Amino acid sequence: MSSTNQNSKHLALLHRPRRLRRTETLRRMVQETQLTVNDLIYPLFVMEGENLKEEIPSMPDCYRYSLDLLLKEITDTANLGINAIALFPTISTEKKDNQGKESYNPDGLVQRTVRAIKQEIPEITVITDVALDPYSIYGHDGIVKDGKILNDETVEILVKMAVSQAEAGADMVAPSDMMDGRVGAIRQGLDSASYFDVSILAYSAKYASAYYGPFRDALESAPQFGDKQTYQMNPANVREAIKEVALDIAEGADIVMVKPALAYLDIIHRLREYTNLPVAAYNVSGEYAMIKAAARQGWIDEKKVILETLTSMKRAGADLILTYFAKEIALILR
Repeated sequence: MSSTNQNSKHLALLHRPRRLRRTETLRRMVQETQLTVNDLIYPLFVMEGENLKEEIPSMPDCYRYSLDLLLKEITDTANLGINAIALFPTISTEKKDNQGKESYNPDGLVQRTVRAIKQEIPEITVITDVALDPYSIYGHDGIVKDGKILNDETVEILVKMAVSQAEAGADMVAPSDMMDGRVGAIRQGLDSASYFDVSILAYSAKYASAYYGPFRDALESAPQFGDKQTYQMNPANVREAIKEVALDIAEGADIVMVKPALAYLDIIHRLREYTNLPVAAYNVSGEYAMIKAAARQGWIDEKKVILETLTSMKRAGADLILTYFAKEIALILR
């Protein structure tokens, strides 16, 4: 009788999913999404000077580096197994204009930095940003005329910038400007200059997002008037992202990207289903800053939230993730 009563306490369940959650080894065996160090691209900020390392107030633990200290940071990065860095310059005010001439200066900050990196740490993949906002007196991604951002005139400058970066040794150029036709023009420009092997990581679905604030602080490149809604995408749109990606693929993009990532996981997923090209996601400065701020208040477990956040991007379909957490994640995964 007691045995019957004992058995009656258990449901007659054929399927018990918890069986495969019972131990750590079982959970690892059936884990569907794996985040690895090979998925990471580390964005870094470079500035003029020597022996300088300035923390960005809105991005705790992120710094602007002078070239000498940047090389040490990249060496540490490579030693952690991270394969790629994305380079962003802080340009001094006196070198900014409305034409972005400094952007294709052979002896400019980016060009000198790329040459030094490829000489000191040749194995690291160097990705350079192609956009005018760091070089513009207006903080916009294109040439300004009568309050409007000119498309075709800007693309001409972007091609010069991309070719200059390739000449310096960049492995990959990443147009982040969202001008129409720039991927095709850059591909043609690179090929005409015999840089056939330099690839293009296209910011294909880049949204006009409020998550970019800390990044603009880092580059001192906030728009001096208006906003970027005439060239960056409406956050409400999905089909438009597919159109942008289709155009970039047709124009010769090697990798397509969604920016930001966390509020756009559905876009990452849709694009992963649409294309066989690698899909990148940018875990942007605002996403980074929110986690850092909450962690410093003791409200969250920082390491667990970082891993959960980045895993969600990988789960949505991202093959590559640009993230300021790259070194922290590499250490956690070790």
